Amino acid sequence: MNKKLFSCFLLFLLFMQSLCAQSKREVRAVWLTTIGGLDWPHNYSQQRLSMEKQQQELRNILDKLQKAGINTILFQTRIRGTVIYPSDYEPWDGCLSGFPGTSPGYNPLQFAIDECHKRGMEFHAWIVTLPVGKWNGLGCKRLRQRFPNLVVKIGEDGYLNPEKGQTGDYLAQICSEITERYDIDGIHLDYIRYPETWRIKVSSDQGRAYITDIVTKIHDVVKGKKPWVKMSCSPIGKADDLARYWSHGWNAYSKVLQNAQYWLRNGLMDQLYPMMYFKGNNFYPFAIDWQEQAQGKMIVPGLGIYFMSPREKDWNLDDITREMFFTRSMGMGHAYFRSKFFTDNLKGIYDAALNEIDRQPALVPAMAWVNVEKPHQPTLIMVEKNRIEWQKQNNTTYNLYSSRTWPVDISKAENLMLYRQESSSVDIPDDPSHYYALTAMDRYGNESDVVQCQNQPEANQSSLIPNDGNRAILPNWINECDGIVMLCDINGNPIIRLQQTGNAVNIKQITDGFYQLRSLNANGISHRLGFILVKRF
Repeated sequence: MNKKLFSCFLLFLLFMQSLCAQSKREVRAVWLTTIGGLDWPHNYSQQRLSMEKQQQELRNILDKLQKAGINTILFQTRIRGTVIYPSDYEPWDGCLSGFPGTSPGYNPLQFAIDECHKRGMEFHAWIVTLPVGKWNGLGCKRLRQRFPNLVVKIGEDGYLNPEKGQTGDYLAQICSEITERYDIDGIHLDYIRYPETWRIKVSSDQGRAYITDIVTKIHDVVKGKKPWVKMSCSPIGKADDLARYWSHGWNAYSKVLQNAQYWLRNGLMDQLYPMMYFKGNNFYPFAIDWQEQAQGKMIVPGLGIYFMSPREKDWNLDDITREMFFTRSMGMGHAYFRSKFFTDNLKGIYDAALNEIDRQPALVPAMAWVNVEKPHQPTLIMVEKNRIEWQKQNNTTYNLYSSRTWPVDISKAENLMLYRQESSSVDIPDDPSHYYALTAMDRYGNESDVVQCQNQPEANQSSLIPNDGNRAILPNWINECDGIVMLCDINGNPIIRLQQTGNAVNIKQITDGFYQLRSLNANGISHRLGFILVKRF
């Protein structure tokens, strides 16, 4: 495709996207950094009051992210040979207490997981893999003492040597510890590649094999413990040069020897978050390439919203929102780098997500390539005018839907009210004009069959349209409506036009079942006439 045709194609897709409803399933993520307190925390936890202040700041951040439709948090957990939880392998990072190697007085990893799950968000532990910080920093120094000759110095920084088998073994231990001890939803690998300044002496194939070996070891230990934990990474934003578009010497496959598309294709990864901090023809054709190689799995382009800062490249908001609409039109999600630029509403990006792009909530796509078995339907215990209770199942969360029509259509994103709820009850508004439906969801994202929380109201009120199996008698007011009568399924989707004679319609050829009847006038306006139960004896 030449560049002119591609530009026309892009404009067409953006136009079509503007006409499309938001998807019920979509990854909407944010990278939340802890290094140096860039995103969080902005105060040290050194006694009770400062600890509570630090925790409340994270709650406030997560509240804002939830409100804007974020459903996945990539939370920096291993920083530079240091961590934010009590580990058997590495020391505390100083970002929490102000003193490297010192606990902040609580477990921030457990706290962050709990707070994310309370809000229905997935928590992915973001692991910085090969970089281990300044050569004389605590993390790097401890590793050099423990593993002589494993850490290589480049400039002022240390890196785990990707060509040593011990590197993959060690990183697998770190990820195993987190997976086994914590209820995470994903392991997210960062900088799983050769450093760009590394003097690579092996062949490109051998170098890629070294990096893939590290990924394989981590994958095997994580999936061996919890197969539902998503494996992901953040590769360089351009997989490789394309036939008509050059990567300008900066790509994953050839430059830093990341074979990310192979990892996705061969089951080592469930998701990719390519760091697509570009715009124009440096973004769109490379995004298409990632999606074409997705193999039905999740591609979530990372958007460089920090480039909108006047201190960076001073991009316009439109540069980002066009990319978001485009990736959605291609069936991809989006991820913001990074959290503070988003919650600070840089150039209106938060408002755009809240009011336009992500107005409706979304569930993360199910891991259909791992497991497709549905969980059992929820068992309702109590449905009252302002409360619904159900029997809780193990390893299951719950999605609540609501609409003004019965039955509640759970395929529509706008009907999704609460998602990934871990509780076994929910308070609802005392509003008889709304109906509710409930589903269970397993750790793979598979959703159960729906349970409508209230019975069909017309049936309860004996207001079904009467019929004898041959003819259905329409309401008296139907004569006031011009147009035709349509037989529709229970959700109002048209099936066939019915032949009308006077105040009756012919239903002889209709299969037994429960349907809607709707009118359709010359202006295309449809009205529900009522429900009909066809049951012949």
